[in-house]
Amino acid sequence: MRVCPALAIVLSTAAAAVLLAVPADAAASGTAEAHPPVVARHRAAGEEVTTTLRAAIDALPVAAEDRTGYVRTAFKHWIDADRNGCNTRAEVLIAEALAAPTVGAGCALTGGTWLSKYDDLVLADAKLLDVDHVVPLAEAWDSGAAEWSAAERQAYANDLDEPRALIAVSAKSNRSKADKDVSEWLPSAEAYRCTYLTDWTVVKTRWGLSVDQAEADTLHRLAAACPDTELAVTLAR
Repeated sequence: MRVCPALAIVLSTAAAAVLLAVPADAAASGTAEAHPPVVARHRAAGEEVTTTLRAAIDALPVAAEDRTGYVRTAFKHWIDADRNGCNTRAEVLIAEALAAPTVGAGCALTGGTWLSKYDDLVLADAKLLDVDHVVPLAEAWDSGAAEWSAAERQAYANDLDEPRALIAVSAKSNRSKADKDVSEWLPSAEAYRCTYLTDWTVVKTRWGLSVDQAEADTLHRLAAACPDTELAVTLAR
């Protein structure tokens, strides 16, 4: 597992937890299994929540988005959290390589191969890849991060503790995506789309981010055709 000590800052912040519950009448009637997750009641940083894809989508708060005041520099990245000479971008490239690159002085990467899952391309040059925030920084700002501290935004931008938060993909696909949400952009590799929706939902759940109505509608519509995967999500705040 990738380790990002910067997240300790976030995990120390006060917050409340997500409790998974079934309706009281279902529990009383002994039919709880027919009404699985999820009722969001409280959140606690560091708590692991077990849910399913569709239940997690149901639990995402729906709210209008507001990009007022957003600047990319509000999310400090890429940092070298463990001070091993490799920043977050390099750590993701090393972790996700199909064939490991050679790591030289200053964490310069040579050789190696990667699969860009957004467009199903195999690339053999680290310079051809971007490390994408699955939920873009601007989208996170719109969805709640505008109210966070600078330390929380830095932890979000360099989240190596959640393997689904960052991904190495072709620069072309990343720039096509830009800061679009799932109602505006999906990977061209159709076989990867359910995984993408799942990862998007995990990140939004982990960080307590909201979705706008178009985003919520798209998640519900597309997830209906995806496996209702069981998810374990460690809350960051």
